[in-house]
Amino acid sequence: MLAENVFLEYLRYERNYSDKTIISYGSDISQFHEFVQKKVEVFDPASVNSQMVRDWIIALMEKGYTATSVNRKLSSLRSFYKFLLRNKNIKFDPLRNVTGPKNRKVLPSFLKEREMDELLDKTDFGGGFIACRDRLIIEMFYATGIRLSELIGLNDSDVDFSCSQLKVTGKRNKQRIIPFGDELKESMLVYVGIRGEEVLMKDLSSNAFFVRINGKRLYDSLVYNVVKRNLSKVVTLKKRSPHVLRHTFATSMLNNEAELGAVKELLGHNSLSATEIYTHTTFEELKKVYKQAHPRA
Repeated sequence: MLAENVFLEYLRYERNYSDKTIISYGSDISQFHEFVQKKVEVFDPASVNSQMVRDWIIALMEKGYTATSVNRKLSSLRSFYKFLLRNKNIKFDPLRNVTGPKNRKVLPSFLKEREMDELLDKTDFGGGFIACRDRLIIEMFYATGIRLSELIGLNDSDVDFSCSQLKVTGKRNKQRIIPFGDELKESMLVYVGIRGEEVLMKDLSSNAFFVRINGKRLYDSLVYNVVKRNLSKVVTLKKRSPHVLRHTFATSMLNNEAELGAVKELLGHNSLSATEIYTHTTFEELKKVYKQAHPRA
């Protein structure tokens, strides 16, 4: 019986893997088998060396496989060769010193500044308390970069209009101060005025800044739907969540020459590494501009 078949039998009867998983392993190993056989005519697992595996990786990447797909196939092959080594069918593991391709980091989705301008300056949100509140939710996410939980947890006592700053409570109850500009301040004051007039059933035990028409604090899905519905008016992004507006805030700050350390503090990140992904985002934008503008790009 071929070594591959013995391995698949082992997965089925000793490891109790599902049929789907076994088929996947079998397909990956067969693909490698065929690749090697084209080079040496007869496939013998014991004669495979590290360079053959590396050549296979290159061939897969050239065919358009993603790093994730290639690494999954390598994982199947590693399991196969560990099995052979454990059963003393081979003397060394050809994958021991082989590393797979690095997975490309998924860059965060964000809106361009012109899209945010269109949403906040040209989109009709309607009139009344709900419309005013919903627009302010969008504007506050964009102007401050706060998280969904931080916006919902914001209290009246956390807003200091005299100093134009917010006190927000982030992850692990860490508090930070975020400044805001005159434009957001004006919108907030308008909201507070309308809230005082239209929210008649205000829950006196609540100190929430953002409330429903009955005066109670907002909840996650309500805010998420407000953001998704309104972002749909200006963009076709698959992701249209509050976190996209947080990404948009960070990207806009860095595009306008804010220091990385300052953006880190505003976002409430523990380390610069969490913030550095936005530098990749801005660099990707620069590459797009370069390709569009440079005659030799």
